[in-house]
Amino acid sequence: MKVLVPVKRVVDYNVKVRVKSDGSGVDIANVKMSMNPFDEIALEEATRLKEGGKVTEIVAVTCGVTQAQETLRTGMAIGADRGILVETGAEIEPLGVAKVLKALADKEQPQLIILGKQAIDDDSNQTGQMLAALLGWPQATFASKVVLEDGKVTVTREVDGGLETVALTLPAIVTTDLRLNEPRYVTLPNIMKAKKKPLETIKPEDLGVDVTPRLKTLKVAEPAKRSAGIKVPDVATLVAKLRTEAKVI
Repeated sequence: MKVLVPVKRVVDYNVKVRVKSDGSGVDIANVKMSMNPFDEIALEEATRLKEGGKVTEIVAVTCGVTQAQETLRTGMAIGADRGILVETGAEIEPLGVAKVLKALADKEQPQLIILGKQAIDDDSNQTGQMLAALLGWPQATFASKVVLEDGKVTVTREVDGGLETVALTLPAIVTTDLRLNEPRYVTLPNIMKAKKKPLETIKPEDLGVDVTPRLKTLKVAEPAKRSAGIKVPDVATLVAKLRTEAKVI
């Protein structure tokens, strides 16, 4: 069984992002980049399924600039057998990514696609759902447990009311949540082995996909700074301030 795992290169979650002085976007010059944490969880889950004998091949794929090869190499150090970089300098949007992944799915014919529920840079939470719609495959989002057997994948997913368990017939799409697993530490020997694994670079045009952005960012601004809190002497004063100043009651 082949599993496709899309991963994204994002600003590392430990980095405090800064807005450019002209307000055109986020400054990523000389900023540490890493794999999106939710995608790392997806790759870890695919690797565990392979170690359990349920999966035979893991293909990591990403869309982005040339430097995104580093993200794929990290993915191959975790457990992917090979990588595919769809190279583009465009600020590719979720729908564009979904179209690229749909074309790759048609080409690679995976039985399962596992990806993070969202990326920590744009927080869109759209790609997995759009891909499922384009492929016409069943989907299970926000997975906290994945069991693969007998041509089906059983997913426990987190919903507002608690947990929901669904069974999907393969091929299917699963998006991962934080509590699914804890990704392993990438060791130096595996990093060295990853350098020898195959990495294919193609263009969106090779797949017949147009990734031209359909949205235009007019301005990016930091959120307003929060004012300091105050202490009140009694409940009556608190209620009065909530009514007259905060206007929440």
